[in-house]
Amino acid sequence: MLTKSSRERKAVKLGFIVNPIAGMGGKVGLKGTDGIIKEAIARGAKPIAPKRATEFLQKLKQSTTETTIEVLTCPGIMGEEEAKAASFPVQLLSINIGKKTEAKDTKTAVKLLTAAKVDLIVFVGGDGTAKDIFDAIQKSSEVPVLGVPSGVKMYSGVFAVSPSDAVDVILAFAENQAEIAEFEVMDADERAIRSDTFAVKLQGSLKGPFVPMRIQGSKQISPETVDEKDSQMAIARFIIEELHPSATCILGPGTTVKSIAEMLGVEKTVLGVDIYRKGEVILDVNEKKILEKVDDWQNTWIILSPIGHQGILLGRGNQQISPEIIKRIGKERIIVAATKSKLQSIEGNVMRVDTGDAEVDNMLRGYIKVVTDYREWRLMPVQ
Repeated sequence: MLTKSSRERKAVKLGFIVNPIAGMGGKVGLKGTDGIIKEAIARGAKPIAPKRATEFLQKLKQSTTETTIEVLTCPGIMGEEEAKAASFPVQLLSINIGKKTEAKDTKTAVKLLTAAKVDLIVFVGGDGTAKDIFDAIQKSSEVPVLGVPSGVKMYSGVFAVSPSDAVDVILAFAENQAEIAEFEVMDADERAIRSDTFAVKLQGSLKGPFVPMRIQGSKQISPETVDEKDSQMAIARFIIEELHPSATCILGPGTTVKSIAEMLGVEKTVLGVDIYRKGEVILDVNEKKILEKVDDWQNTWIILSPIGHQGILLGRGNQQISPEIIKRIGKERIIVAATKSKLQSIEGNVMRVDTGDAEVDNMLRGYIKVVTDYREWRLMPVQ
């Protein structure tokens, strides 16, 4: 991690925006919150972004002096409350924020921040928030943008891997050690995704600071080739042979894991999390359903495939597999499946986790076995 050093650190005027509802649809299996926040709350969803924002500000405060980083933010739940929780002094923008926030609040905040000539805009949210910021900036400003991940999917490249990584990027930016790059802004059609159809559109690009291994980059879609499919089926055959017939499997999203379901002769939601046990499958489960249905945690396995290019195993699009579930199952019963071509696409040749629970993230770090073909595997480092 970058720390205070002998490098000269410039003063940074930082704009800070929190989307308080970002990520609430993850654990409850809604694959997003666009337009369905009431349903998410009805399912028991709890705010995720305020905690992530507070964690980010706390780490920023620990890593630098308050005089080095000047923060301008929104009143109330879009920044002020999180700053108070982190005991981080801020200046407030002149904007009215109600109890319920909308995209227009983010866009208004962006315009005020650019008018205030901030050096960097940091936002806590997901792809939808990134799109709102893109819409507000367009070509009217060159101010760079950095995302602190708190959404469900986050296919855009503008996000740091975690709140801690976001702090490292800001410190590098303050020391003129971060390259300014163009990052794709991707936004998913959440209605289509809830119907298990992958529909993601490139909206444009945002400028942002780039530090290798700290920025996640855009998701890379697995190629739909005969060779890739053959490799996925070879992986599936080996995993099934190794599993005990009585085992319960929590199946993560993705086409690689779907190949395992196909070989088992059951359905699989490509973009959801499912439970398989003794020839039966429970489709599209959320955290609550997993906790209800699994009755033998010592004989339960999580099967995952990393996100292409990003290399993220947990914390993107599979928040239904929560820290509580991971603790019950343990690292030794997590099976990772990835074709050799997918592994080659992963930046830095490193897997990443961002569960939102520091204890669980630390438990998962080290090395993990990745099945790459029939009776073939390799050890991969987990950051």
